[in-house]
Amino acid sequence: MIKFLLNQSETIIDQIDPNTSVLDYLRDNLNRTGTKEGCASGDCGACTVVVAEAEGNQLVYHSANACITNIGSLHGKQLITVEDLKKDNQLHNVQQAMVDCHGSQCGFCTPGFIMSMFALRKNNVTADPHKTIESLGGNLCRCTGYKPIIQAANQSFESPSDDQFSEQHDTVIKHLDNINQQYPNAHLTHLDKQFFSPSTSDELAKLLVEYPEARLLAGGTDLCLEFTQFLREAQVLVHTGRVKDLATIELNDKSLVLGAAVTYSHAADQLISLYPDLKELIERLGSLQVRNQATIAGNIGNASPIGDMPPVLIALGAELVLRKGDERRTISIEDYFIKYKVTALQTSEFIESIIIPRPDPLADFKAYKISKRLEDDISATCGAFSIKIDQGTVSAIKIAFGGMAEIPKRAKYCEQALLNQPWNSQSIERAMVEFKKDFAPISDFRASADYRLDVSQNMLRRLYLELESNSQTIRVTQYA
Repeated sequence: MIKFLLNQSETIIDQIDPNTSVLDYLRDNLNRTGTKEGCASGDCGACTVVVAEAEGNQLVYHSANACITNIGSLHGKQLITVEDLKKDNQLHNVQQAMVDCHGSQCGFCTPGFIMSMFALRKNNVTADPHKTIESLGGNLCRCTGYKPIIQAANQSFESPSDDQFSEQHDTVIKHLDNINQQYPNAHLTHLDKQFFSPSTSDELAKLLVEYPEARLLAGGTDLCLEFTQFLREAQVLVHTGRVKDLATIELNDKSLVLGAAVTYSHAADQLISLYPDLKELIERLGSLQVRNQATIAGNIGNASPIGDMPPVLIALGAELVLRKGDERRTISIEDYFIKYKVTALQTSEFIESIIIPRPDPLADFKAYKISKRLEDDISATCGAFSIKIDQGTVSAIKIAFGGMAEIPKRAKYCEQALLNQPWNSQSIERAMVEFKKDFAPISDFRASADYRLDVSQNMLRRLYLELESNSQTIRVTQYA
């Protein structure tokens, strides 16, 4: 059974195919057709809904793509759709702003934009241009143009923030707390398929031993594509989203430790505070809807050769804590990837946490992503560089790339060409030549092999120019 609030109404589901998406449930089971189906892959935002969760005495509103959100993940949460915004035949402030600013033409994308604007308005007191663009970045408009939609989002802040959801705020929190306390675990069955959502890592470990064939479901932003795009089905799904001890972030003297259920949105501030160069990379990783649900452990666990975070974590020397039953082992993330879609995970084993070392104050870190679109796009190639320069000589270096091989991997020939060498343009040029020995990329619809190789080599030159520019700025500042 799963139990959640649909707007203000308690909803209980006992029997449903565990592979069902929230979008299909809304449209097929409830006839709530305001939520549209566009791409069914989390790219267009037409299906955007808002999921509210109780965090202490506050409700936090997250925009989410209903097409790749599993129905079981709603347990203990509140689901809000575009049909819920109007009250007593009066449009919600964000809806009225869209009308006033003429932000809708064909209207197909409008419900998704409205829900993204709703989440933005509920989570913020004042308008912020950067947050507005970020919130709307996962919604595709095909005809209106974004200017009036952005104007509508900004105008919504001119109206009072109080609405019917504010009035029900405390009641909803109490209701969600009761659900989570009475039913800490969720379970769905349908014919021979099952869905489990445990609340502790001990329960999770036990389930994976009992069901070794189970598929782990975190945010679902990758796994659910198998259901929507390839029409595959999982017989057993085990959801990590309610495992509280996997949703922790710990910063100690040596490292940042992220639980396997920590999403990109939750981890972003800590990661960027330690490694500021990750800001652009993280903000370009999917849309806000995707980052609200996707986990860093999931990005590692699916073993995609084009995942953005694995090369970063390899370059930073991160480690993984793997667990099977009551046994744990720690391995370098570099050793996790074996070959295409094959990892070091044993049967019934799962990623429990990610250990990311604190920055070395004497080292520089840079990460570059190349894709066809600037935002919300898959990498053609992604490079990460950790380098230490001591008195003009490279004393330590780690270079890792995604999109250049069947797994994320180190550029070891390139590293050796730079290690213990003078930090100058001649060394960079030699390293660029050696780089060709590290990778033999393929051509696909994202980029040709030659382009991947050329642009990745050029990242080395960019690294050199940026670090030299920074050092010159420091020297000018020191002697000014």
